[in-house]
Amino acid sequence: MGEIQQIDRPGPRDLGPTATALAEACAADAAARDRDDSFVADNYEHARTAGLLDAGVPAELGGGGADIRALCDMLRRVAHGCSSTALALSMHTHQVAFPAWRWHNQPQTRDKTEPLLGRIVSEKLVLLSSGGGDWIGGSGKAEPVEGGYRVTARKVFVSGAPAGDLLMTSAVSPEDGGTVIHFPCPMTDPAVSILDTWHTLGMRGTGSHDVMLDGLFVPDAKVAVKRPAGQWHPVFFILATVAFPLIYAVYLGVAERARDIAVGLAAARTPSPLLRDRAGRMETALTAARLAHAHMIATAERNAPSADTVNQVMTGRHLVEENAIRTVELAMELAGGAGFYRKAELERLFRDVQAARYHPLQKETQSAFAGAIALGHPTDAIY
Repeated sequence: MGEIQQIDRPGPRDLGPTATALAEACAADAAARDRDDSFVADNYEHARTAGLLDAGVPAELGGGGADIRALCDMLRRVAHGCSSTALALSMHTHQVAFPAWRWHNQPQTRDKTEPLLGRIVSEKLVLLSSGGGDWIGGSGKAEPVEGGYRVTARKVFVSGAPAGDLLMTSAVSPEDGGTVIHFPCPMTDPAVSILDTWHTLGMRGTGSHDVMLDGLFVPDAKVAVKRPAGQWHPVFFILATVAFPLIYAVYLGVAERARDIAVGLAAARTPSPLLRDRAGRMETALTAARLAHAHMIATAERNAPSADTVNQVMTGRHLVEENAIRTVELAMELAGGAGFYRKAELERLFRDVQAARYHPLQKETQSAFAGAIALGHPTDAIY
């Protein structure tokens, strides 16, 4: 792989060139990682060296100080080189952006957020998320025991699992009729194991294996949040508003890459009205995805997480999903038969972009949430 220039604590303006350099290096073995279902481990090392793992940590704590817009741009650019690297990195990045948001906007949380953010800088920790598999309902069993909880759970879709240091996860305790506890899980704990389950249609290099917690002891002091199971909570208003613009920046980047490949292949063909029609519809779908994603970012930048911001972000998420997938479909049509070959890369991007369908809130649930907001109905249990 190519060399990534090491930089000193990038601010938002510095992330673009660094992310582009990482994308170029990632592109060299993206096809190989896809072909053999292997994790993009080397790319994580390059991201660490380049200062991208702590890019979202506040500058006051020694991090890059990048805001949500800069982090989205970083992930979008990385996706131009390797979809899997970008998606796995987005799961780490949103777990950094969440405590960073709280550090900036909720100073009363700094006793919990600052130590974690400091460790990300000093130790270059890789954070993992079990968000899509847990989400509002939570999963796994947390049995109250003396001094804490004993957790047994199987966490799915843990992107970046082979490189992770801490899994930011949750489990359900029987207390008060069902209480979700949130806690960091050290991946080196003897009770933790990674199961080789990630053999999929697309995004094959993300290493999103299942992680088994078999009797993990979680001390009371390590429980960051307790909340009622099965309903929205203010913490999830923050998480959903901050995380999903980052995750869906990846799918926008995949669509942009497909568009560029298709235009390059179409340029070698005889000009025709059919080519122009396909290209025009592709450009329109990509513009719709860009506009929807810009709306997601603008909503997050309001710094006022609520059911309304979740509604706006998830509406954007639905529109990015549909239009990113449509962009890649139209890119394949525009490219013609040349795009059907693996060497053209489009078939891999077509498979990778399908993953946009599976993150919360999936489109049917998003529509129900938006409809409830419009009609003034409760949204607490719509997730």
